[in-house]
Amino acid sequence: MIDIDGSYGEGGGQILRTSLSLSCLFNKPFRIFNIRKGRKKPGLMPQHLTSVRASQLISNADVEKDEVGSTELIFIPHEVKGGEFLFDVGTAGSTSLVLQTLIPSLIFSKELTTIILKGGTHVPFSPSFHYLLYIFRYFLNKIGISIDLSIEKYGFYPKGGGKIKAQIKPASGIKPLNINKREEIKKIDILSYVSNLPIKIAERQKESIVNKISNLLKDTPYKLNIDLQEVPSIGQGTFAFLFSEYNNTVAGFTSLGEKGKKAEQVGEEAANEFIDYHNSGSALDPHISDQIVLYLSLADKESFFTTSKITQHLLSNLCVIKSFKDIKYTINGELNQPGEIRIIPNPKYPY
Repeated sequence: MIDIDGSYGEGGGQILRTSLSLSCLFNKPFRIFNIRKGRKKPGLMPQHLTSVRASQLISNADVEKDEVGSTELIFIPHEVKGGEFLFDVGTAGSTSLVLQTLIPSLIFSKELTTIILKGGTHVPFSPSFHYLLYIFRYFLNKIGISIDLSIEKYGFYPKGGGKIKAQIKPASGIKPLNINKREEIKKIDILSYVSNLPIKIAERQKESIVNKISNLLKDTPYKLNIDLQEVPSIGQGTFAFLFSEYNNTVAGFTSLGEKGKKAEQVGEEAANEFIDYHNSGSALDPHISDQIVLYLSLADKESFFTTSKITQHLLSNLCVIKSFKDIKYTINGELNQPGEIRIIPNPKYPY
């Protein structure tokens, strides 16, 4: 059984979710201890248990100590089977984090898998649905993995109530990713959406983004697309999403509205993240950098990419991957700075 120290790095839920993904994928049991050690409320939270329950269902796993507040978990998977699944994450729990936990093992299923998830679609501390749609899906497709995503209802904090659908197609193998230098920018899409709030808020969010980025790109030819929408949700919510497409890569940046937060601040946050990324000259944004390394560890050849920021999430994921699979990796750069990542799978033991 593989032992995982849940206090490594920032000691958050990412270590648990990556362990669940790899455990189901390789059919290897694991024990994780020190879960969220040092936090105000240590141990498993309800949102973590949702990923545990979902992983348990697709792999018919035996699970011990799976309760709120537990600082240890034992997970013993069996055969993973695709099919049709419905998971209710609960109120505004993140649907994207649960989905990302499940995808790695299901891409090697013999059949198409359909997953419907209810909960939060645009909530703090997790990828927004549109990040999955525009960025995560793009990079999966680039390495040979095909998924379809759609949204029926939006879910914002605190009420949630969103609903998304994912279809995961069987993959025959994983291709390496090699992107060194980012090429010229082609276009920017600005999505500014509101639910049960005046559309004027969406317009202000959009204007804030345009004002921030126009000076940066004033001498650069690119196409700008604007999408303002009122979207269905059981609660109130707003968000802005900036999608940037280059000749050889894409990046995405989400900012969420909240009570007391000005629309201009929502727009500025997304714009500032984009500006930091664009000025770095790196190929991958910080979020996809930590999300893609698990898949690259399954390729039969070496991968290399530049990232605009080396995050603790990235370091934690690489550490957990190495516990489950024989890989080597190199990191050239400092924490929270741009850097270069090289993933070197053992060619004798691809997935």
